[in-house]
Amino acid sequence: MYELQSRVRYSELDADARLSIIGIMNYLQDCSTLQSEDCGVGLDWLEKEKRAWLLSSWQIQIRERPKLGENITVATWPYEIKGIYAMRNFVILNEQREYLVQANSCWFLYDTEAGRPVRIMESDVEKYGAEEPRLEMDYAPRRILLPDNMTEVGRLTIFRHQIDTNHHVNNAQYVDIAREVIPADIKIRQIRAEYKKAAVLGDEVVLRAAETADGYVVSLCSEDGSIFANIELAD
Repeated sequence: MYELQSRVRYSELDADARLSIIGIMNYLQDCSTLQSEDCGVGLDWLEKEKRAWLLSSWQIQIRERPKLGENITVATWPYEIKGIYAMRNFVILNEQREYLVQANSCWFLYDTEAGRPVRIMESDVEKYGAEEPRLEMDYAPRRILLPDNMTEVGRLTIFRHQIDTNHHVNNAQYVDIAREVIPADIKIRQIRAEYKKAAVLGDEVVLRAAETADGYVVSLCSEDGSIFANIELAD
């Protein structure tokens, strides 16, 4: 298990003075990124090897969003290699080491030169150490089913601030975009994200949404209907 200690900053807050949804997601991906850096298989190593770790899906369960100034521990560990996918858990803990956030994620290794996923080899993951037991949580399917009543609710163009080191839209940005088209008073308890195709700078994104029994589903699509990401935000 790899741990990152932090204190919730003002710049990370939502309007209610608690860590924002995108702040939570940033902490999770920062934790795994820093683990890679500390293990010697970070961004420079991946660039040299013509590789990149990309997200296939998130499932994030939020028990309580930490408050301004609260000391938190973010932890992550890999628990399984399944085909071309690597499975990884995350948690955010309070000072009493109680769960604030629990998460599951599915990653794949991408050949940046060939432009396709590749088989994960032992040499790709051995520096992370032995796999840990899977976190006890209610696991949802990776695939998000789209309701029949999806309607267009907006469009936007991808800007520079949404692009990460892989030169496409960062995974957390899709969720942040989806939040903008659902009611502001929804208390999000679970996030599911399924990533289909990377959006890049200048892409026009069509937003389609529908209310469900548990919350909202938002699909971010290109003009031709192909899907960048599907997001489920549940209360």
